Amino acid sequence: MTPTQTFLDQRPRLLAIAYRMLGTRQESEDAVQEAYLKWGQADIAAIRSPQAWLVSVTTRLCIDRLRALKVEREAYVGAWLPEPLVADADAASPEAELERGQHLSIALLLLLERLSVEERASFLLREVLDFDYDEIARALERSEGACRQLVYRARRRLGEPSRRFSPTPGQHRALVERFAAATAAGDIGRIAALLSDDVALVADGGGVVRTVLKPLHGAQRVARFFHVIARQLAAHAVPLDYRPVLVNGEWGLLRFINGALHSVIALETAEDRIMSIGIVANPAKLSGAAKAGGG
Repeated sequence: MTPTQTFLDQRPRLLAIAYRMLGTRQESEDAVQEAYLKWGQADIAAIRSPQAWLVSVTTRLCIDRLRALKVEREAYVGAWLPEPLVADADAASPEAELERGQHLSIALLLLLERLSVEERASFLLREVLDFDYDEIARALERSEGACRQLVYRARRRLGEPSRRFSPTPGQHRALVERFAAATAAGDIGRIAALLSDDVALVADGGGVVRTVLKPLHGAQRVARFFHVIARQLAAHAVPLDYRPVLVNGEWGLLRFINGALHSVIALETAEDRIMSIGIVANPAKLSGAAKAGGG
């Protein structure tokens, strides 16, 4: 197998790592491209495990990039959300490759922002990609003991995973479709009935698209947010439409206003209620969604 083919075989895995670290498509592709350049300069014959080498290099590149992005993201207008990966359920696409078997929801990726870059890398390699601690130690150039501590701290900072019933994909989609119908109609009662009492809504307009700058909490406040949008658009006879799609491997929605893609909505559900809502409206993060949605 040629060195190029070896790299191409690992590329989907490297993109998955980079996206989970960096949260945007372009940054992820740039990190993987830089890893490829380093691969081309390496003494490949002396590398015992190409996969481990490429994962290590990509992880370190992402750590360096995250440190550089820290100031930029602190100055971001409003809430920052990861760029959504949108795909049709049956479509073969780079997004589907990224998400295959190891998707992380927008909500969980947002939680990962609480971690230091080393904690984030260790947690992803251990909990998502199932790396052994000696592999993580080589990737981060730290001792195994230090990596165990990083993973332990990450788990504590993220908290215990929810023990609530997780719906099947079919149940999740049905709930998403009911939510789309209720919000398109602007029916505040129907919307609130689909939300948990402590639902949280986070919106990312990037300072370009007008939206709430701070998270909204509570079923009534979130329901009123969608009710007001629908009422204002209806008053001016502006069409409002929703289309179910896969967002980071889970059912979510594309929102169209006057026929143009406005935002991607990611929905985290448990039992028969929506627990959190992430709205990505920053146009810089919607190019992939526009292609998937035909926009």
